[in-house]
Amino acid sequence: MVSKAPRVNILGVGVNAVTLEDTVATVTETIGSGVQEYVCVVPAHSVMECVRDPSLRPVFNGAGVCTPDGMAIVWLLKLHGHRKVGRVYGPDLMLAVCERSIAAGWRHFFLGGATGVAEELVLRLEARFPGLQVAGTLSPPFRPLSPTEDDEMVALVNASRPHIVWVGLGSPKQERWMAEHAGRIAAPVMAGVGAAFDFLSGRKAQAPRWAQRSGLEWLFRWADEPLRLFPRYARYPLFAALVAAQATGLRRFEMSDRAAPEGHRRAGP
Repeated sequence: MVSKAPRVNILGVGVNAVTLEDTVATVTETIGSGVQEYVCVVPAHSVMECVRDPSLRPVFNGAGVCTPDGMAIVWLLKLHGHRKVGRVYGPDLMLAVCERSIAAGWRHFFLGGATGVAEELVLRLEARFPGLQVAGTLSPPFRPLSPTEDDEMVALVNASRPHIVWVGLGSPKQERWMAEHAGRIAAPVMAGVGAAFDFLSGRKAQAPRWAQRSGLEWLFRWADEPLRLFPRYARYPLFAALVAAQATGLRRFEMSDRAAPEGHRRAGP
């Protein structure tokens, strides 16, 4: 089921004006609906990836819900008049859905992370949420898979019969993976949650809540991984300039390449 919340065009990417509670509700409805959707969490970095590579736009716009992950995106949605909107951060979404799943009986599959990370993540989640049902874990190699390897991976995931597959391959790789495997992975929901695997497993430190709420999380993460993250954050001034150009009508960004409509995918057997 596609989110009912309106989408705001941010440089050609349609981001839903939602809260964490809205997103958990959409996940709940999707699992019960018989259709399959995927969830993208969208920070400014992902929007800029779509500007750099327009072929990514239908990948994000084809998601059942694109959540505002990053205060810059939240503030833009508020400027568009959507007052009831909040940050839907990948780690927070995983925790909220895991908590909801205890009563619902959902099974989780964790796909991504370096070797051992998914297993460490599961241990921490099971300690935090007794009774959590884990269908399986898999850390695929970083190299491209052969068609045979990909078929074997899909068969492994489907044999575990999960309700939700958490995909932690990094953006935009995880979004492309979900779009390419929609209809092949039988789980009703796939969710790309990026660094949630590293943060919630304890491999990397999360920014303090005050830094997350104030929009300074990027500074905390940059200090932790300056070489890896510098190219990403160096594009933020361009992001601000493009947003201003879109707002003033100096440049147009179309969302006309949105992928198939609601109900286009049926969950597998």
